[in-house]
Amino acid sequence: MSRPRRRGRDIHGVLLLDKPQGLSSNDALQKVKRIFRANRAGHTGALDPLATGMLPICLGEATKFSQYLLDADKRYRVIARLGERTDTSDADGQIISERPVAFDQAQLDAALESFRGETQQVPSMYSALKYQGRPLYEYARQGVDVPREARAITVYELQFIRWQGNELELEIHCSKGTYIRTIIDDLGEKLGCGAHVIMLRRVQVARYPIEKMVTLEQLNALQGEPGELSPEAQAQLDALLMPMDSPASAYPEVNLSEAAAGYFKQGQPVQAASTPRDGLVRVTEGEARKFIGMAEIAEDGRVAPRRLVVEYSA
Repeated sequence: MSRPRRRGRDIHGVLLLDKPQGLSSNDALQKVKRIFRANRAGHTGALDPLATGMLPICLGEATKFSQYLLDADKRYRVIARLGERTDTSDADGQIISERPVAFDQAQLDAALESFRGETQQVPSMYSALKYQGRPLYEYARQGVDVPREARAITVYELQFIRWQGNELELEIHCSKGTYIRTIIDDLGEKLGCGAHVIMLRRVQVARYPIEKMVTLEQLNALQGEPGELSPEAQAQLDALLMPMDSPASAYPEVNLSEAAAGYFKQGQPVQAASTPRDGLVRVTEGEARKFIGMAEIAEDGRVAPRRLVVEYSA
């Protein structure tokens, strides 16, 4: 019996979507998947509906390597409303306290300094972290508070942009797992007035360039009228994609000969001319340096496959 024909396209790569406000990350993902007519799609590092900015969306085989973006640094621009604390730490929540803004610039500078470098952060109840198999936000919506362990985070850079009245604007470069809403909520408590996020924009993920971001409006304009994608529309859309191995671009490359790559693609560890001593590597094949998967350097120095690219026939 022949295999049923797929309805979509086997298109592989990463789209840097400029997610609009008011849309969940999953809704944005589904819209991109439909526009590209992609068989598979997944996003990394979800953004709250309130937030805008860079949302890498992986298509096809790139979904296998999206996990490496979860470990990437990120950069945000945030505006906080001072004097009001909300239950969600952002403008989508309910105000739970109002206090006067009574600090000065020196106190603000000292408070900001306390967030720089390595610190411990207790995640918000309104986060997607799971407790006993359920996201924390489900418990929060039921009014149930569950225990949460503090996690180590790093704020590499925290820039003061402006403070006008009850608005404070910052730019934050941070490690994986950092909740900007929690930083703002904790900052408001340090300043004694409370605070919550009213604008959040992610301006960078890993090394991806901000100028490569595209909007849903731009994508819709390229796809044209609903229906089958024309060859011209497909070419224009596909040209927007970053390489499928770009989520793992920070890992060292090991280049295999075509002969060794043949064994590697069958799941067998192979010897390579030059490898790091240990750790994960990005594996390419031949002079064209075609990406074929991720591997780990074994104790004997061989390149052991961990995730392989499936080569689809046309």
